[in-house]
Amino acid sequence: MVLKRGRGRNRALLFFFHPAFHFRVERSPRTVCPTAAGFDYPAEQILSAFADPRNLTYEPSAHGLLSAREAIGLHPERTLLTASTSEAYAYLFKLLTDPGDEVLVPRPSYPLFEFLATLESVSVVQYPLVYHEGWSIDIEALASLVTCRTRAIVLVNPNNPTGSYLKRGELADLVDICRRHGLAIISDEVFADYAFEPDPERVATVSNVEDVLTFSMSGLSKVCGLPQLKLGWIRANGPYSGEAMERLELIADTFLSVSTPVQHALPQLLTAGKAVQNQIRSRTKANLALLPRHLHVEGGWYATVRVPRTRSEEEWVLHLLNDHNILVQPGYFYDFDSEAYLILSLLTPPNIFREAIPRLPL
Repeated sequence: MVLKRGRGRNRALLFFFHPAFHFRVERSPRTVCPTAAGFDYPAEQILSAFADPRNLTYEPSAHGLLSAREAIGLHPERTLLTASTSEAYAYLFKLLTDPGDEVLVPRPSYPLFEFLATLESVSVVQYPLVYHEGWSIDIEALASLVTCRTRAIVLVNPNNPTGSYLKRGELADLVDICRRHGLAIISDEVFADYAFEPDPERVATVSNVEDVLTFSMSGLSKVCGLPQLKLGWIRANGPYSGEAMERLELIADTFLSVSTPVQHALPQLLTAGKAVQNQIRSRTKANLALLPRHLHVEGGWYATVRVPRTRSEEEWVLHLLNDHNILVQPGYFYDFDSEAYLILSLLTPPNIFREAIPRLPL
């Protein structure tokens, strides 16, 4: 057996760095962990959520405990719990595809899709996001990529790392394409709570789309800044969503990966997480305001900047690391179609972020 490595150059974890932080290399970029970024977590409230005697009893439930699904919001009958959004992708690829099928994914975007799809013997086909004073989907290019093997269109809303949200006109075009070709929409909405400014044209979630089969996903990792408490969810809507939920139940029942304690704790965790979410939103917005120039970003935890093409992205990253003690992510981690882009974490503690800005080639 031959194990595939990621496409292109090796991927590593790079972000604004403080000497007290631990640095490690990954095969794909991971978001800077909020638990190590100096936020004030309501520790007593979070820990007390797990002091529940029901945790001593095994309660297997393929969909997830009803109390947990009700805590997430509307339509618990169309909600299924997973251990993470990564697992949610795996479940949906199992549901929607056969080996050799294709899913359309955005470019640039988080590179995890290729790993997850390959594990399911599925191919990813990238559709372009284009930048003209803001990011948008190239609908015409996306439509031209649909083949008889295409099964779903993946959205990241807002996108990671561009921070761009889906707009109403784009959604209407995507629904039309999916209706004509019998495709599903998979929408990763983990960063949806982190918009910087309101926008009436923005689509916050596809969970209310009725015309085509849709799956919206989120989880504790971003909603509450608690990536160590593994819990995500899928919400299905549209035609055949009932049948889809029955089949997802079978898949989930095969693994039963979601722990009982985190399900019982979920109502309290979501309440406690609001305080963390507010801190993250405040810091990311303040850090973004410090950047003199950046590609327009609407939300999320990252900002993208263009730098002179006098060096390659890799050379810029190494220069900033070796000469200025700054770590950033190169654009090629996210499959930007040209150079030179650098990705900055807006979770960085403000004093470090402020000190780093003058050292960047902006």
